Amino acid sequence: MAPFSAVLLAGGKSERMGQDKAVLPLPGCGRLLWQRQLRVLEELEPREIFWSGPERPGLPEKLHVVPDTLLNAGPLGGVCACLWHATTDLVVVLAVDLPHMDAAYLKSLVQRCTPLRGAVPQNGDEFEPLAAVYPAMLHELAADRLRQGRYAMQDFVREAVRRELLEVVPVIGGDVAKFTNLNSPADLARLDG
Repeated sequence: MAPFSAVLLAGGKSERMGQDKAVLPLPGCGRLLWQRQLRVLEELEPREIFWSGPERPGLPEKLHVVPDTLLNAGPLGGVCACLWHATTDLVVVLAVDLPHMDAAYLKSLVQRCTPLRGAVPQNGDEFEPLAAVYPAMLHELAADRLRQGRYAMQDFVREAVRRELLEVVPVIGGDVAKFTNLNSPADLARLDG
């Protein structure tokens, strides 16, 4: 497996949750959500790990904090910035609010990749761009989209797939639950239950 970098996307506004999702305590384990996700990325043994979003208390020094290329541009701003900073050809991206995602699934995506072609899961008609592997060279496409004010991750991924820079990996069976995200207090309550 070729060397790769990893990104923990933690820059969202968390408006529907009403509080910063990254620092939510996970029921039953005593860890914060960002700590759980960081552990998942560490299990992959990437060359470097980026923190995409505002710095928060308690972040380990080994994390490279990378501010968004463009504020209020959604996840694409964070992905673009981290693709630019990566010292490897491939970058694993994981959103902070996917508490069921695991290292084995992400590793299976990395194993499908080449330095010039990443992998993105597709769940039904929608891509899952926040648990995917991107070639760092997609920075140029991301930056171009940001300059045009086109911030939608689905559109960015669709264009990368059209250019054959991402392999589409269908999400099937038990893997569907890995993409359940935390957007609201009700989602957190279901996680607790």
